Amino acid sequence: MDPRLFPDAISDEVKKKTWMQTILVSFQIVGVVYGQLSTAPLYVFGTIQSVDDISEEVVYELFSFIFWTLTIISLMKYVFIVLRADDNGEGGIFALYSLLCRHAKVGLLPCERSTTLFGSCMTTGDAVLTPALSVLSASYGVQRSLSDMSHLFSSSLQARESISKAIKRYVPVPCACVILVGLFMLQSCGTRRIGFIFAPIIAIWVLFIGGMGTYNIFFWDAKIIHKICPVYMFRFIRKIDLSRWRLLGSIILCVAGSEAMFADLGHFSKKSIKITFICFIYPLLIVCYAGQAAFISKNLHVENFIHLSESMPSHWKHVCIVMSLFASAVGSQATITIYIPDVNWLLMILSLTVTIGFQDMVKIGNATALAIISGMLVTTSLMSLIIALYWEKNLTLSSCFLICFGFFEAAYLSACLLEFHKGAWYLVVLLVLSMTVMLAWHYGTVKKYEFDLQNKVDSEWLIDITPSLGISRVPGIGFIYTDLVSGIPAFFSHFITNLPAFHQVLIFVSFKSLPVPCVPASERYLIGRIGPKHYRTYRCIVRYGYCDHIRDTDDFEEQIIRSIGEFISIEENDIESRESTDGRMIIVGNKSSIEGNALVPLDEDILCKWPNPVNHDSQISPEIELSERSPRPPVKNKKVRFLLPANSPKMQASVRQELQELIDARESGSAYFLGQSHLVVHHGSNFLKKFLIMTYRFSDKNCREPPVALKIPHAALVEVGMVCTI
Repeated sequence: MDPRLFPDAISDEVKKKTWMQTILVSFQIVGVVYGQLSTAPLYVFGTIQSVDDISEEVVYELFSFIFWTLTIISLMKYVFIVLRADDNGEGGIFALYSLLCRHAKVGLLPCERSTTLFGSCMTTGDAVLTPALSVLSASYGVQRSLSDMSHLFSSSLQARESISKAIKRYVPVPCACVILVGLFMLQSCGTRRIGFIFAPIIAIWVLFIGGMGTYNIFFWDAKIIHKICPVYMFRFIRKIDLSRWRLLGSIILCVAGSEAMFADLGHFSKKSIKITFICFIYPLLIVCYAGQAAFISKNLHVENFIHLSESMPSHWKHVCIVMSLFASAVGSQATITIYIPDVNWLLMILSLTVTIGFQDMVKIGNATALAIISGMLVTTSLMSLIIALYWEKNLTLSSCFLICFGFFEAAYLSACLLEFHKGAWYLVVLLVLSMTVMLAWHYGTVKKYEFDLQNKVDSEWLIDITPSLGISRVPGIGFIYTDLVSGIPAFFSHFITNLPAFHQVLIFVSFKSLPVPCVPASERYLIGRIGPKHYRTYRCIVRYGYCDHIRDTDDFEEQIIRSIGEFISIEENDIESRESTDGRMIIVGNKSSIEGNALVPLDEDILCKWPNPVNHDSQISPEIELSERSPRPPVKNKKVRFLLPANSPKMQASVRQELQELIDARESGSAYFLGQSHLVVHHGSNFLKKFLIMTYRFSDKNCREPPVALKIPHAALVEVGMVCTI
């Protein structure tokens, strides 16, 4: 179809395709983003401890709180306001902090940095506790179902009691642990696959509890809908005492998972997230809670009346329990979707620990509620700054946001703190542990960088010392990984002093994080020279955002070589670089600017099939023919090799010669130099300093090794030890 002849038809087709994609993504979102929100009915009422004090009027008041909490926090705060504060499509606490760092310049404020660290710790606590709570609540449903069927196993009353006790003791926790292990193992499949696997389960679950809620409303109390009136909230507050106020610690669990709407924004679009919540999740959850409240208000005398499965008709109870098992397994993964292998297994161990240690849904619920509301308060605080400093709204609007939502959430926080001795203390333990590790890592990293900065040597030292020590240049490329972006790191000068030799080509590689989600490939590499051209010494600064994983890519070394090739090709046309004496850095990556004058990558597999890939009819230089005809050692892993581009009048002879030397050095092999700094405190230092350094050394020893993260082969690794006394 020619778009010039039928523009309206093409437009309709594009719109139809866009809407189909939106619907498909919205369906996928149900299983990833809204799993935790959708399974919250399993434990909102079920974690209420003071069951004896609940009356029909209290049930109505609590339902009013549930309705307005979902409406104010989930709908108004997150869907209508917070989702607008994305950082180039990314969401979460780090996205808010990144926006403030770039646009409001508050990144150096200790209070904001501490707030972000605190929010990260709360998110970690939520990721540990939520899977344990949701899976354990469903497992207790299995236990109650099996206990109800104990009469099928024996007609003796004593035997049935023994069977019920055995079921209560051996079913819930082992069942929950098995589900948790399987759940965390699934994370390696990726968000897209998990979404399509889990979306039908959650969609069916939400429709099921919505349908059962509708049934309970009309069967038990059709007037329950009128109880959403905020008057019932004020009645609850007017008669407030400590026992009634503690009940709100369970009610806040109804918004568990609201933070995932913003945190998972990088995986899905805002439009899909809003459509799914407003049109599907929100109304059905309200109906579900209304139906459960209607059942509870009329069945206060029934055993286990506060649990969701008890509100189901008798012939649907077992179906509900089976579905809740699958839904809880799906729902609990909302906070652990972002897969990082080491973190994933650590979260699994902690989640299993809390499940086995507490074995009590109420205590885990108290800790979860504290984690949820604390994380929401952090988001509220950062959002008030975003409104004032980034959106540049007046201070009154920012203050209104902070006061309105902050006051509402602070009230829930006070209720959660009343349950500190009944499980919420575990979150504080997690907070202390995670904050200690984060602060120790930050302190040790800063001190290590300060030591390297104070002990670095000038770039001229490398030039001056070469003839005096008789340093020889050996074939190959030497990659020196350092945190410094200027000068020569102390560990490398220490190495040269003791072993006066280094490679034909030296590349000093540094990583610099930027407060952005992702750095485009065209702006990622900064390349410059160290010393004169004939020294063939380069500096490469690799810039990355908080969502980039450049160190884990298999072609990282090839990208650096290609970037240096581009630098060599464009340097001759850069007047400032030719006249600069301080090693000016150039951003490389814009391939169109070099017009094919950089290195040409050629996969090793092609070279193995065609030993002499040179076409003599083409305009490839004779240097390539000699280089490619030379014998090559066999390689085990796939390796990208490089060729010189075809002869071009635009390429100078000196550029071609330098590129050829880079190719020859790559063919000769690569070595990787890493500094191993051992932090040691001065004698007589205070206990806090010793403790932080000890924690840093322990974390550094047990975290992923840099050679593993950088895919460095062990045989080519040279580690130089340095003692850093601070």
